[in-house]
Amino acid sequence: MFPYLSDLIEYLFGFSFSFPLPMFGFMVAIAFIVGNYIWVQEMKRKESEGLHSFQVIKVVKGAKASMAELVGNGVFGFIIGFKGLGIVLNYGEVIKDLPGFIMSTQGHFIGGVVGAALVAYLKYRDAEKQRLPEPIEVEEKEHPYQHVGTLTFIAAIGGIFGAKIFDAIENMERLLADPIEVILSGSGLSIYGGLIIGGGAVLFYAYKKGLNILHVADACAPGLMLAYGIGRIGCQLSGDGDWGLPNYNEMPEIISFLPDWMWSFDYYGNINGTDLGAPGRPMVSDGYTYEGNAWPTPFYETIMAFIIAGILWAIRKKVKVTGVLFSIYLIFNGVERFSIEKIRINSNYNVFGFEATQAEIIAVGLFLLGGFGIWYFTKKAKDQSRT
Repeated sequence: MFPYLSDLIEYLFGFSFSFPLPMFGFMVAIAFIVGNYIWVQEMKRKESEGLHSFQVIKVVKGAKASMAELVGNGVFGFIIGFKGLGIVLNYGEVIKDLPGFIMSTQGHFIGGVVGAALVAYLKYRDAEKQRLPEPIEVEEKEHPYQHVGTLTFIAAIGGIFGAKIFDAIENMERLLADPIEVILSGSGLSIYGGLIIGGGAVLFYAYKKGLNILHVADACAPGLMLAYGIGRIGCQLSGDGDWGLPNYNEMPEIISFLPDWMWSFDYYGNINGTDLGAPGRPMVSDGYTYEGNAWPTPFYETIMAFIIAGILWAIRKKVKVTGVLFSIYLIFNGVERFSIEKIRINSNYNVFGFEATQAEIIAVGLFLLGGFGIWYFTKKAKDQSRT
């Protein structure tokens, strides 16, 4: 396994060094970059096809930096300096749990003060270089794709917040036993919590900025699914605990040419330090007995996500009704997650006499919402064409 990026680099190139950049976090960052790029391209395409257009906004040029700007930049600089110097001075300890350190209140105050002063000063100096004797108000074109960077940032922050909330709900006993540890811990994330809260925040921002939220949603669908698949690569490489149930089945003859780890995997050396045993050496984890034979569910999700992203990308120009592409994404998302839950480990809830995981419940909801969306948006488009 490759808990940290440095582990993968050492494996591939034989170059050994110690740098506590978690593999999962690195792949999530790549996922956001790729998703952001595809989202921008789709927003540009929609504008070129006349599906939405730029807005004319008024911008003040040549003004001095406001107190709010200086304070905002100072706060950002304080966080960077506070954590950055803390990492440098306590590297040996931090490397053991970088996400936990970042989410904690630990750091170095002097580093924070220096960081705040430096970043605030840089903002002040930049504003002074562009300052005019008298500030002027000019009109500028604001294109929809120019909002994607902010939308991606909102999705990231809202996604992390939502993922922590849903994970805490799913693990209520752990939350009640140690709420501070659960809230500030770098581990424990629910992908659907991130999707719901992060997605809601994105749509709210788009609405406030006067963007057509259906076009925004359609444009992000292919990239969102591709980003999900990339993130699951991080789960597989680091072994973050998203593996499946024990797999005691023999690999089918028809796929026997594939590597054994694609059928069952021991996740040896995973970032959680969990021992899943080996053949003849059973180990109990999460109440299940393993012999080095967990279903590699993150790998399966990556394959399914890439296939779905490819389908969405292929049909994006053919789907003419606004809102339908995102509705199709919701259906695919629901089917994919509901299917993988059958071999994953998660807490069950009793819903009307049926046992189901949190993800299964949400997956069914997304499937139904997607089906309703296709019917509603198609019907609305037909009604408008008749008038």
